[in-house]
Amino acid sequence: MNNDKVTQNTVYALPDEIITRADISRLLREVEVLDSELTAIAVRAGVGVATEQSPRLSTNLSAFLTLNRIDLKENQARSGLIKQLRELKDDAAVIHFTFASTADQESLAKLVHWVRGAINPHAVIEIGLQPSLIAGVMVRTENQIHDLSLRNAFRSHADFLVKELENLRVGR
Repeated sequence: MNNDKVTQNTVYALPDEIITRADISRLLREVEVLDSELTAIAVRAGVGVATEQSPRLSTNLSAFLTLNRIDLKENQARSGLIKQLRELKDDAAVIHFTFASTADQESLAKLVHWVRGAINPHAVIEIGLQPSLIAGVMVRTENQIHDLSLRNAFRSHADFLVKELENLRVGR
């Protein structure tokens, strides 16, 4: 993964609603379809054929365009955006979070906002679910794993817990 390439060339900010690499893929696919539709509309208008309404935009694409002040009516803007989104999709830093229970969308948006502010402005997160963690989170990057779960805390303090339980039993 070449995160420096993305950081050096990408000038676009990602809204907090764009959380995963799949979200970037959907955004890219939507811009590619939109590019085809707008090109077809321009060709039809050039030969005098009545054109239909402008294509509708998803909430995520609207947020992205507003945040980055992009006008998709220009061919160069669309082609540059497609190129940058392809690069970002392939090279974005990915941080995996595994939770004991399902996280809501608002919490994930806050998490990705923090990750982009503290770690990498173009980072995306992937979410996993592992109920055996009991509580807490497991965080995995390309080269590190941090187990911040209750299960791991119990495991690492097992001797202490056993002694305390024995003291409680003897104290009866």
